Order: sequence, then C-alpha cells, then structure tokens
Amino acid sequence: MNKHVFISLFLALALMTVLPRHAAAQVLAGIDVLQRDDFQQLAGRKIGLITNHTGTNARGVSTVKLFHESPNVTLVALFSPEHGFAGVLDQANIDDQRDSLTGLKVHSLYGKTRVPTPEMLEGIDTLVFDIQDIGTRFYTYISTMGGAMKASAQHQIRFVVLDRPNPINGVAVQGPVLDPGNESFVGYHPISVRHGMTVGELAMMFKAEWELDVELQLIRIEGWDRSKMFDATERLWINPSPNMRSLTQALLYPGVGLLETTNVSVGRGTDTPFEVLGAPWIDAITLARELNAQPLDGIRFVPIEFTPNASKHEAQKCGGVNLIVTDRAAFDPLETGLTLATTLHRLYPQDWQTNSLNRLLVSEKTRDGILSGKSVDQLKAAYEHELSDFKHRREAFLLYHDSGKNEP
Repeated sequence: MNKHVFISLFLALALMTVLPRHAAAQVLAGIDVLQRDDFQQLAGRKIGLITNHTGTNARGVSTVKLFHESPNVTLVALFSPEHGFAGVLDQANIDDQRDSLTGLKVHSLYGKTRVPTPEMLEGIDTLVFDIQDIGTRFYTYISTMGGAMKASAQHQIRFVVLDRPNPINGVAVQGPVLDPGNESFVGYHPISVRHGMTVGELAMMFKAEWELDVELQLIRIEGWDRSKMFDATERLWINPSPNMRSLTQALLYPGVGLLETTNVSVGRGTDTPFEVLGAPWIDAITLARELNAQPLDGIRFVPIEFTPNASKHEAQKCGGVNLIVTDRAAFDPLETGLTLATTLHRLYPQDWQTNSLNRLLVSEKTRDGILSGKSVDQLKAAYEHELSDFKHRREAFLLYHDSGKNEP
C-alpha cells in the first residue's frame, strides 16, 4: 500500500469516528422551545402546572424544576393525572401530595375530582399542560387535559399546551370513532381509537368542537416529522405509566388494550404488558395457529404460557400468545385487536366474557358485529364512513407536516 492510499484510508476512518452517520436534529418539544426562549411566553403569569414524570426537557430535566428555577415563571400550584405525580401508581384513586422540590401542593386530578376545582385554581391565571401522551383514545392523559380546559374556560384562565410528539406517529388513524353521547373518562371525545394527533392538536379540536371560550396557547414542537415514531426523535423514552414500558407496547396498545375489559389477561402483572394475551381457558397452540392464519401484515403470534403476578388471572397459568411486531410500517394495531376479538369469539364463545367489551371500544355496532360473527373486513367497512369523517375533521387542526416542517 503506497503512502497516499494509507493517508486517505486513515483520514476516512478518522472522520467516521467523529461524524455521525445520520446527523438528524433532535426534536424539540414544547418545553424545550419554551426554555430556549427563556420562558418569555409565561412571563408575568401565575402558573398552575399539570404534569407528571414525563414532563421533562430533552436532557431529562423536569419541567417542574425548570419552572421553579426560572425568574420568568411564577409557579403557584401543581396538578397530577392518573398514575400520580411520579407516574408509579396503578390504583383507582390518588390523593394530593406535597412536592419536595418546590414545597407546592400537588392537586390530584385522579382522586376525589378529575377536574380542577375553584379552590385548586385560586391565585392561578394560567394552566400549563405538559404530559407525554401515547396516541390512543382511552389513555386518560388527554381526558385530564380536556377537563382542565373546560375548567379554564369556566374561570377565564389561559390554557397553555407544551406540545409533544405522538410516539406512535401522527399519520396513522385507525379504529372506530367513539359513539357520540357515550363519552367517559376513558373516551372523552368522539375520535378514533388511534387518533394520530398530538396533545396540542387535540386541544385545538376540543376548543373548537366544544365551543370553549378559553384563551388557548400552544408551544409547538420543532423538527418533528409526523410520520416518524418516537425512536426517530432522539428523545429519552420515559415509561408514561407503570404498564407502558416500551414503544412496542405503545404501538400494540390501541388494539390489545381494547380487550382488557374482558376476561383475558393483556400482560399486566408480567414483564411485557400488552405484548402478551391469554387466559386459563385458552389453548396457546390453537390460538396462535388460528391468528397466524389470518391475513395480518407486520405481526406474528408465538404460543406461550405465562402466570401474571398481579391484575387479571393473578397466580393462574394462562395459555396465550406473544405478539411479535415484525414490520411496524405495515402493522395495524386496530386490525390486530379486532382479529383477536373475532378469533376469541369463534374459538371460545362460552368462555370469553364480553359484557364489558364496549367499555373502551365505545362502538356498539362494532361490538355487535364481533358478537354476531362478522369478519374483520365487515367490521371495518361498517365504521369506515365515521372514520373518514373524523379524518376530515382532524385536518383543520393538524400543525405539522410529514416533512418535519411546521406550517407557517
């Protein structure tokens, strides 16, 4: 090897160690933009912050700490959603607490009340929402936001959303739309199960469609391509709740989670919630064989036995399946969830208890179609019109493009 070739190779190797293969910029969430701007958007305001452990900047520093230390922010009170301020509780009611850093009271919005009361809002002129959502209608953080927006409108309080990416992307929109008139805390507004929106975009929809007289301000994401999932943001993954431990589980949740109100285990009490499904009365090999025979893209089913150490079927051996996502781009969690439902009904019509199937589905015709033996294609065709209508509704509120560039 001559000297010039050796020098060229040496320089090439040196550059490879210095320059990353992909120099993609890290996505800035609303809190990062706010911090960069020295919190000027909140200057002079008396702040109530609705947040939990997911409210952090790109370096993992909590929004509470950033607000507490900024001379431009006057932090008056804190509010927490389901799972509590630290995001570790999995119980029906959560009490108020005291934040050790700021000394402020943390008002629980998942206890005696799920909306801020006049007493909680005393001395506050601005509510700020900073919580990571996961893109599924029945995940209750967006319900907490909706209730707080209604309280803000009632008490003439500004509402500020520090927007964050939808971790399972902001393009795919799937599943039946909630039946109007059947709203609840696990279904707060008529949107599809997988809505493909950010919390900021949902806040805009809530304000418009509820006709709320509230001053809404959004601190937008910067650098987010809405077609990308969370692992393309270069942000730290923080489990948003005790049983949401990975991006894979978040992607499976819109489909598998629909069935957890029935008498099957969806993996709570195991190391892999929402990646497994089973029950003591299921034959694992039969179920896996039947599911793998279905025309589902991007997913395979492995027969397993598991014993949950908590929650449904605690300490009972369950036969079931491990769901393996093989192609995220092709995978449709709602089609998979409906296939699970139709297959369970066909194989175990006497064992599978469906009295509460509609609690998270909130689509009577979809529930009735499953129980009458309709195919997945027939179920999807039955709600296609309402899903198309929702897609049209949401267009007016989308803030981000697939290119990653925000609208002007």
